[in-house]
This record gives sequence, C-alpha cells and structure tokens, in this order.
Amino acid sequence: MTLKSPRTLATIEARMTSSRLPGKVLKPVLGRPMLALMVERLRRVSALDGIVIATTVNATDDPLVDLAENLGVGVFRGSEDDVMGRVLGAARAHGADVIVETTGDCPLIDPAIVQRCVEAYAAADVDYLSNVLTRSYPIGMDTQVFAADILADAAARTDDPRDREHVSLYIYNHPERYRLQNVAAPPALRDPNLALTLDTAEDLALIAAVFEALYPENPDFRLDDILRLLARKPELREINRHVRE
Repeated sequence: MTLKSPRTLATIEARMTSSRLPGKVLKPVLGRPMLALMVERLRRVSALDGIVIATTVNATDDPLVDLAENLGVGVFRGSEDDVMGRVLGAARAHGADVIVETTGDCPLIDPAIVQRCVEAYAAADVDYLSNVLTRSYPIGMDTQVFAADILADAAARTDDPRDREHVSLYIYNHPERYRLQNVAAPPALRDPNLALTLDTAEDLALIAAVFEALYPENPDFRLDDILRLLARKPELREINRHVRE
C-alpha cells in the first residue's frame, strides 16, 4: 500500500486596506500587480501542490478575488482581523495537509528558500518550521511551514486577538507544547537587517527597482541576485533604510 503524500499549499495573506500603503498588493510593477509577481515566484516551488490567496469578506477585497481567478489560483475569504481563522479556513477549504504560510507583502520571496523550508519540514519530526524564529535572511523572505492540524490545535486554544491576528504566533510562543525548528540562511544570504518587504512607499520604490533591474533578463532571479545587485548599487539600500530605524 502506497502512502498518500501530504497536500502542501502555500497561503498568501492579502488585503487591500493598509494604513501605510493602501492597495499595496496590487501596485503595478513592470505593468503587473505586485501580487501576481509573487504568485509567479511561488509557482516555481516544486514542493507546492497549490497556492491560495487568503483574503477578507470585505467588498474592498473583491479585486483580489478577481486576480486569483485570473491567475488560476485558489482563493478564500474570511475575517479581516482573525487571520489565524482565515488561513485555517483556506487550508480546510482547499484540502491542505501542510500549510506554507506567506504574506502578500513579500513579493520578492525566493522560491529556492521556500523549497528548502518545505523539504526541511518534510524531513524533520517537528510541528513548526520557519526561517524567522531567529532571523538571518532579509525581511521579506519569511516562510513558515506547519500542518493544518497543528494550526487547528492552536486555534482551539486561543481567543487572544493578538494570536488570532498573527497566524502562528501562538505556536511559536509555546515551545513547551509544539516542536519548533528554525532554518538559518547560509552565510552568503545572511542580511537580517535588509527589508525587502512591502509596507511603505519607500519599500515599493526599492522593490520596483529590483524587479526592473533583474526581471527582464531573468524572471527567475533569486535572493543572491538581489544581494549582488545591491552590492553593485548600494544607493538602492538607502531608499528604505530609514523606515525601520
């Protein structure tokens, strides 16, 4: 008897309302919505069986549903504030055994890093694996992997609004209950203070500059390509450096 492989889905948490940069996930870069570029990158992860955009029931997020349908990826609508419940709902609705949790503000996420995390999770006897327990990769490469059953267990144990807003917070705050593992960046990719995440207009300018410099010649560019670009053009780092100081 052949055991069925677990169904592994990436969830992308995304919504149009953002206090600092409204509509950020649909901001155009190279004529395409930022979220579409992120989906394209995640599609290169061979360990994934699918992608689901986890958005809200708010009418303002209707464009994200339209985009998901146009891209041919899954979509799930749930609570704006209970993101934990939204991601769990997305996993259940789309038959996920394993969740690869990502957020729509990470359009530069590296498929190779996601692949590495999924493979490490599959090989380890753990409940939760990520590259953010101890940050060594740049901000914006964030990948968290856990079983849908583990998220369901955590969701049943907490009603704290902070836990519900930050999907896996309860899991990694309870190492006595869940087995945790961190994935560290190799030395060449270590740059934990570099922000490649989309929160502000300055972040948008940096991310757009990276896509415009690298994508036309190599749509499958990776984090090492980004770091080489920033080494050649250190002024790019200055675009959003002050935002998180």
